[in-house]
Amino acid sequence: MSSAPAPHIAIPASDVELVRRACNREEAAFRTIMERHNRRLYRLARSILRNESEAEDAVQEAYVKAFTHLSGFRGDSTLATWLARITMNEALGRLRRERQTVELDTIEVQHTEAEIIQFPQMVASGDPERNTAQREILRLVERAMDNLPESFRIVFMARVIEGMSVEETANLLNLQPETVKTRLHRARRLMRDELDKQIGPVLMDAFPFAGRRCERMTNAVLRRLAVPR
Repeated sequence: MSSAPAPHIAIPASDVELVRRACNREEAAFRTIMERHNRRLYRLARSILRNESEAEDAVQEAYVKAFTHLSGFRGDSTLATWLARITMNEALGRLRRERQTVELDTIEVQHTEAEIIQFPQMVASGDPERNTAQREILRLVERAMDNLPESFRIVFMARVIEGMSVEETANLLNLQPETVKTRLHRARRLMRDELDKQIGPVLMDAFPFAGRRCERMTNAVLRRLAVPR
């Protein structure tokens, strides 16, 4: 018996292959690069600028610069890291123009009200009360992260939100790995302190027993007691 042909498995194009195709002006290559990196680059820009429309503009400008100078990509680092560096420089440049002098190591904590970055939505449980409590907790986490000093926030975003390794983060930010670890530790401590102040009242409602849950329990007890309705 002849064996069935093996199913075709599409292998994602490598960085070098995508860059080669993009240099040949292939639209599909440009789209693939952006689809792979849009979210990470947006979050990186957003962590610096704390403004959604500014972050989107910064990422678009970074792509234009990157695609205009694709010959500068030598494959010494990943395409993701190369694009992230360009995006970070673009975002910091915009910040410097607003504040005149900005250094990543010396940016102070800012307590101004910031737009909230949209994290992935929690999975809906079907319980409106629980979902409301979850959204409120997520909102507080987002706000606490927005209030981190910028140098800590970028490390926190890279390591915790994007899941980059210590080495990847250090390479991206031109930091020593130990500095990345220290900043992440301090960022987590600041996040914890901030949430300790705010999250207590929210946690009181984290497991609500109202609405449909309350009605379901009440009806079940009444049925067991054979109470006429």
